Amino acid sequence: MASSEYTIPMPPWIKTELENSPTVYPTLEERMRQVIKFSQHNIDHKTGGPFAAAVFEEETGKLVSMGVNRVMPLNCSSLHAEIVALTLAQLKLQTYDLGGPGQPCHQLVVNWRPCVMCYGAVIWSGIKSLVIAGSGSELEEITGFDEGPMNSDWKNELEGRGINVVDDLLTGDAVRVFQSFKSRNMHVYNSREG
Repeated sequence: MASSEYTIPMPPWIKTELENSPTVYPTLEERMRQVIKFSQHNIDHKTGGPFAAAVFEEETGKLVSMGVNRVMPLNCSSLHAEIVALTLAQLKLQTYDLGGPGQPCHQLVVNWRPCVMCYGAVIWSGIKSLVIAGSGSELEEITGFDEGPMNSDWKNELEGRGINVVDDLLTGDAVRVFQSFKSRNMHVYNSREG
């Protein structure tokens, strides 16, 4: 019989970390530090790839959801950190549109630029801003992950759709997580190693 339902279980350590963390992050740097911290924890606990993402209320800095990469533990190629964070936020707020009427502007903070799949999710999610640690070639060069054929004008495409992009925030900290991942010889899960 085919599956008709799916749950995204988060690693047990996330609940503990969130219980011991602030609920509001006033600055972009504080938001990014938390995301990078969770990306490091994800590889330290061997619960997924070196990626984390969070949805915040843009103005207040209130944390709405935190997601980490869950591809390998849950055998689902679409469970990138961005998808998990956006899905959890949408479920919590009971809306598919995180930019809809009557709600605060939402922001997605990620420890690197989105891959091609997550780029589409950003566009359709309704968020009003995307904050990333970096967008260069470092991730692919260090880890070997294949992020897909991204449009070279991707930032302008987002801006044209009303999504503000902030790039190069705590880049060195994010790169150190990728180096940590590489130094542990952890599995790079590109389909067919492509």
